[in-house]
Amino acid sequence: MLTIGYIGNGKSTNRYHLPFVQQRENINVKTIYRRNPDHDRWDPIEGVNYTSDLDELLNDKDIQLIVICTKLDSHYEYAKLVLEHNKNCLVEKPFMETSEEAKEIFALAKEKGLIVQAYQNRRFDSDFLTVQKVIEEGNLGDLLEVEMHFDYYRPEVPESVHSFDPVRSFLYEHACHTLDQVISYFGKPDHVHYDVRQLLGEGRMNDYFDLDLYYGKLKVSVKSSYFRLKQRPSFVVHGKKGSFIKETVDRQEEHLKMFYMPDNKDFGVDTLNHYGVLTYVDDEETIHEEKVKSVNGDYGRVYDDLYEAIVNGKDKTITDEQTILLIEMLETGVKDLK
Repeated sequence: MLTIGYIGNGKSTNRYHLPFVQQRENINVKTIYRRNPDHDRWDPIEGVNYTSDLDELLNDKDIQLIVICTKLDSHYEYAKLVLEHNKNCLVEKPFMETSEEAKEIFALAKEKGLIVQAYQNRRFDSDFLTVQKVIEEGNLGDLLEVEMHFDYYRPEVPESVHSFDPVRSFLYEHACHTLDQVISYFGKPDHVHYDVRQLLGEGRMNDYFDLDLYYGKLKVSVKSSYFRLKQRPSFVVHGKKGSFIKETVDRQEEHLKMFYMPDNKDFGVDTLNHYGVLTYVDDEETIHEEKVKSVNGDYGRVYDDLYEAIVNGKDKTITDEQTILLIEMLETGVKDLK
């Protein structure tokens, strides 16, 4: 049994972590530290200890892993504190504000023989897992281009912001999902072209990004905007022999927002109208077009991997090097914005 505790009792903890942890019989949630009890909006979970004393959580000998579900500006402080109390640590994304902070935290964990890791749950999005399946089945031929889109039409968000903060930029808060997907599957790129904008002008929030990552002849593009009234497909993949288009995104977040939880068999599961379309030419030059059944996503697989690493000593799936590379790319993308 892996016994864990949480720092933070807000949306991140209750929407994106606990519903998946509660499905796992080998993980026990013992304590949740409530930073702002007067602002709690979530119903308490039976059998879980809620405390406003951080030391109670940090000094509990039963707890092996502490999960940090707070805003980015407190990640470094809390992660360091957790490691200094000889606990393994899982940190919401973005992992740290800077790559230097990330390197220091990873070095401290290594020194103490502990595990610290970013919560990159979007590696287990259904649309991303389905794209991997299609690529690996080989019908696309040699891969040439991958486009990844995550669009909004929320003009009220950037229009309400009148200052620029690098670590609260759109790039930091959203590309931490999609860039990690690219890094996890394709590795470190040969080079990157950054187009990160403030569409409303200097002194306003970053509300657009378009990054091209190059791997030899392959180009992977990661794009997002707050001003897309009509969303682009979630994934567009082109190879020498075919193309795959997945219009819709993973549905786990959609269901969680409706309080439709993972204990439902169809939680996060695509129906026929969500399936992507594969078009390809076979060796006889016959053209095929077919719908591809989506691979089911599961954010909780981050916890499965952590369990194996902490309890059984297996290697981490989300590596230190990948996390540092991601933060370096985020830093580079916003460095010229004002």
